[in-house]
Amino acid sequence: MARPLSKKPHWMDVHVGMALRIRRKALGVSQEALGQGVGVTFQQIQKYERGTNRISASMLFEICQCLDLPVASLFAGRDGAEAMPEDPAAALLQIPEGVELAQTFPKIEEGATRRKIVELVRVLAAERGEAYPN
Repeated sequence: MARPLSKKPHWMDVHVGMALRIRRKALGVSQEALGQGVGVTFQQIQKYERGTNRISASMLFEICQCLDLPVASLFAGRDGAEAMPEDPAAALLQIPEGVELAQTFPKIEEGATRRKIVELVRVLAAERGEAYPN
């Protein structure tokens, strides 16, 4: 069955891009270094990681080689899935500030301070009309 034309990236392209981003960040590899390793610009790596540009099979293979990541691991548990469920943690890792927040937030030892930060984020999100559960 053909998928309707849409400007929205396919959920699998977003899923694969996010997995590559997480692996790249875990290894401490910059987008520029990865791009140089596979012969594309860092902007192209950004587009792959966001899922806005699809990754060809050969490019996916090359990227996985650079990141020492089995290609099959990107698709584990996704057989026959039609839509990827909303995952707030995954959404957080889609933005640079979210990655930085995810890396630094656990270093805050005081629970009361962490809760205050979460409350601040809730208030700021509510100002935009976004509602989040407590």
